[in-house]
Amino acid sequence: MLDTNLNKETRLLERKIEVQGISPAELFGVNNIKLKHLKSYFPKLKVTARGNVITIIGDEEVMDVFERKFELIISHFHSYNQITENNIDNLMLADGSDLLKVNGDSEILVHGNHGAKIRAKTINQKKMVGSIDKNDMLFAVGPAGTGKTYTAIALAVRALKAKEVKRIILTRPAVEAGENLGFLPGDLKEKLDPYMMPLYDALRDMIPAEKLADMIEFGIIEIAPLAFMRGRTLDKAFVILDEAQNTTTMQMKMFLTRMGMTAKFVVTGDVSQVDLPRSQRSGLAYALDALEEVEGVGIIRMGEADVIRHVLVKRIIAAFEIAENEDKRQDELRNKRRREEREQNRKNN
Repeated sequence: MLDTNLNKETRLLERKIEVQGISPAELFGVNNIKLKHLKSYFPKLKVTARGNVITIIGDEEVMDVFERKFELIISHFHSYNQITENNIDNLMLADGSDLLKVNGDSEILVHGNHGAKIRAKTINQKKMVGSIDKNDMLFAVGPAGTGKTYTAIALAVRALKAKEVKRIILTRPAVEAGENLGFLPGDLKEKLDPYMMPLYDALRDMIPAEKLADMIEFGIIEIAPLAFMRGRTLDKAFVILDEAQNTTTMQMKMFLTRMGMTAKFVVTGDVSQVDLPRSQRSGLAYALDALEEVEGVGIIRMGEADVIRHVLVKRIIAAFEIAENEDKRQDELRNKRRREEREQNRKNN
């Protein structure tokens, strides 16, 4: 319910927005912390809340934007029964054309264990859902915590349950992140299982443990290192290559050319966390450049706004990005000085 009038003292417009059917305490948070977070996006507006009524004072155009965004927040709350500061960030940063309308259970990807409803939670996760429906191959790239792998696995489980595919294949390149797998005890499977644990963790959220064990035993779900894909044709399957930044260009080409006639391929990774030797280019970076304009290939680039882990993760990513950019700048300055010194020495000689 909306009421607009002219504030005579400031000559600015004033509107009142009444929130109906939602507890103000749940919507605005303790001490209105979520409302304050929302207000930070509208520094030119005066925003106050009393009970279930929000009063906004300011320029009409800015108030229109606030109202549209606030409607999205209300819609999100009705769908998920909660709203977080990260959700607010996603809704504030998204272009209107990017926002998929909430449509009840149609947005549920999988009903997980204990009745959990697993959905795409951010704008780019929703884009992943839309892209895989239109494309047979999808690249989802971005920093840690953006839900790339989790969303991809939910899409795979959805496809399996809908009988769109007969099996799920999950793979990773066996490149150690600063550690040595060779020193781990056990046979190859026992060495690799801890490395594949994020994939198992996601599956356990979506499939009961006993049923998951049976599906792995009978090959309906296969979790294996990338080297095991060589020479195979992967058909009637939903195939996910995770941690793809650690593939070489030859490994990436090998993997992508395993695609059968009725397969779906999703490639996930973070090009800022490459564990390959410095002299070796990431196969993921190469593929993103090479396949940018190829029809049937979708590319979703996720960012800081998609991070759905602890709020500190978002801050850590931003801080590391600043530090890495500064390191690159210093490297460029050092290289420039060396070139200048070499040129000066050449002239002196």
